[in-house]
Amino acid sequence: MLGARLPKLPQGRGAPGNGVVLPVALAPCFPRSSAPGPRLGGSGKIPPNMAFDLEEYLRTAFRDKLRLQKVPAWEAAALLPSTRLLLKRREVAEVERALQAQREAFRQRMESLEQRRQELGRKEQQLREEVCKFDAFLKASAAKRERALRQASQERGRTAQRDAEAARLRGELAGLLRRRRRLARRLRSHRVFGDYLRSVLARAAQFQDVPAMLARFRALAGARAALARRAEAGQEQLAAEQARLRRYREEAGSELLRRSNQLAQLRDRLEAARREVHQGESHWTHIQTTAAQKTLLLGQIRMAVLNLFQMATKQLKVPADVALEDTEAQLDTVLLCMQDLAAICAELCPGEPAAASKRLPPPPAPPSQE
Repeated sequence: MLGARLPKLPQGRGAPGNGVVLPVALAPCFPRSSAPGPRLGGSGKIPPNMAFDLEEYLRTAFRDKLRLQKVPAWEAAALLPSTRLLLKRREVAEVERALQAQREAFRQRMESLEQRRQELGRKEQQLREEVCKFDAFLKASAAKRERALRQASQERGRTAQRDAEAARLRGELAGLLRRRRRLARRLRSHRVFGDYLRSVLARAAQFQDVPAMLARFRALAGARAALARRAEAGQEQLAAEQARLRRYREEAGSELLRRSNQLAQLRDRLEAARREVHQGESHWTHIQTTAAQKTLLLGQIRMAVLNLFQMATKQLKVPADVALEDTEAQLDTVLLCMQDLAAICAELCPGEPAAASKRLPPPPAPPSQE
């Protein structure tokens, strides 16, 4: 009865390591193994082994400090509900104090870890700066080395170019010396011509010196060569014009022959066209004659049908309400009259029905209503 009247405390998660049931407000203070831990280091996360050790440490400390003795069942039944409530409240207060101490220790531990993380971050930043400086130094050294190698290569190229230029100049000098010796030999061999030109100048009074005489000779030789070139060009032009004239005559002959063939073909086509026109005129005349004959025959047939229609309607006194141009209706009327006469004859002469039926054609079928 007393246990039924005791107030029920709010239930929460059980603390690990003992049989005490904590309130709901104290349950979130115990971290689970799957909950994310505090962040640490350059990557911002606590290693898995550190998080597991911290969780095990908290569980062990809580289990050691919160070992509360359970009240025996016979004592709990003898106590009053208010006493049991005070006992529960005292247990809750002790749990609160233990949890507060654990929170303070955890906070201090986290602060030290945070300081250590910041220090590691600063060291990592310094290390990164040192690495960047070292990379810059290596790049500068590589650039200087590459520049030095390039300058050395360029210097070697310039040296090789200067050596090649010197070798070329030495070769040109040797060639010029050989040419000088060759020209000196030619000068010694042509000295006879100089003596001859000076003797000619002494005999010719119109020239001042040998260069003037040579210039005059060169001018005359140039004029003779120009005249020869002009004559040769005239001969070539004349030959080209003659060849052009021959080609023109050949083309004109071919064109004349082609035009003559075309004229003959056109004449043949004209004769064929005239024959076709004559045949067409003959055929048209025949068509006109045949059409006139058929028109005359049609007029005669229509006049005969009209006469038969008038005679039949007059003899049988049938109303003539058919137009004069409607020959088919007139024929139908005449046929009906003849059928009536045949029927009358059959009635008057009953012995000859077959002959009457043979003489009279069957009545026309009514026109289809399409």
